[in-house]
Amino acid sequence: MNVLRIRREQQLSQEQLSLRTKLTRAYLSGIEAGTRNPTVDVLARLAAALDVGVEDLVKAP
Repeated sequence: MNVLRIRREQQLSQEQLSLRTKLTRAYLSGIEAGTRNPTVDVLARLAAALDVGVEDLVKAP
């Protein structure tokens, strides 16, 4: 997952991304740490909030 890298590149906090996606910070933290597996819906919400494609979130860095 590239959520953490992209979020940091865009200088967003977890709180800011949480507000944009309506996901909890704890859930986002789990996704970034690799301990949670997001659904397709969550991937779409993250991609929209970060203004990237879903493929950018899941492709190898």
